[in-house]
Amino acid sequence: MLRYEYKYFVPNNKMDTLRRMIAPFVSYDKYSEKMEEKHYTVRSIYFDTAGYGCYFEKVEGIKHRKKFRLRGYNLPENIDPQVFFEIKRKFEVPIIKNRAPVAFDSALQMFTGNYLDKYLPDTEKYPRSEENLKRFFYHYHTHKLRPVILVIYEREAFLGNHDDSIRVTFDKNLRSVAFPNIEELYSENNVRRSLSERFILEVKFNDHFPSWMKPVIGTLGLRRQSVSKYVISIDTHNFIKPKKLPSIYSHTQIYRNNKN
Repeated sequence: MLRYEYKYFVPNNKMDTLRRMIAPFVSYDKYSEKMEEKHYTVRSIYFDTAGYGCYFEKVEGIKHRKKFRLRGYNLPENIDPQVFFEIKRKFEVPIIKNRAPVAFDSALQMFTGNYLDKYLPDTEKYPRSEENLKRFFYHYHTHKLRPVILVIYEREAFLGNHDDSIRVTFDKNLRSVAFPNIEELYSENNVRRSLSERFILEVKFNDHFPSWMKPVIGTLGLRRQSVSKYVISIDTHNFIKPKKLPSIYSHTQIYRNNKN
C-alpha cells in the first residue's frame, strides 16, 4: 500500500503546544502508551554502497530511490529480540516499505550466509515477509551493501481517533554512530547528536492529509521539508566531504534499472 509522509522540523519549545493542539484528534499508539515516558527508542543500521549511492540519491533529489536498513526497538529484554529487515522505497511522494521480522540472533547469522533457507516467517501477520527478506539480501549481495551508520532516536507516536491509518510521530533526540558492526544495533558507543534544539514531526497517511492538522501546521508556522535522518546523521559525522556532489549515475545505474 502506498503511504505518504509529510515531515517538519519543530523547535523543542513548541513540543508541549503541539501535543495540546493535536490531543482532540489522536491517541497514543499501543507502543507509546505502554512506555512510562510515552516514547520508545528506534534503532536502525543503514546500509549503502561503497560510493554511497543511497545517500547521493537523496541529496540529489532522485524521485525513485531506496534505503536499506536493519531496525530494532528499545533495548533487548531477552537474548533474542525481534528486528526487521526493511527496504523503504520512495516513488516521488508516496512510499512503500518492504519488511521482514527476524530474531536478532538469526539476523546476525544471515549476514554470514547461514540460516536464510531456514527462515520461518509469521505469514499471518507479515504475509510477504519471506519475499521481502529475499529481496533485501538480493540487494545486499548484488550491490555489495555495507553498514554505514546507526541512527537512534526516541519516537512518540499517535494514531488518529477516527482514522487509525493517520499516524503522527515526534522523533526526538536524534543521534548516530558511524560505521557500526551489525551486532552493535543496541550499542551507543561513540554516539554523536544532531538537531539539539529541534525534533522531527512526521504526519503519515494513505489518501489525504488530515484536515485537522492543517491549522496546527499554520498556527505553529511549520513548513513541510524534505527530511532524511540518514542524511542528517551522515552529515553530522562529516565523513562524506566532496567539494561538489558527484553525479549518482555512476553509482546507482543498477538501482534505476532493477524492478526488484
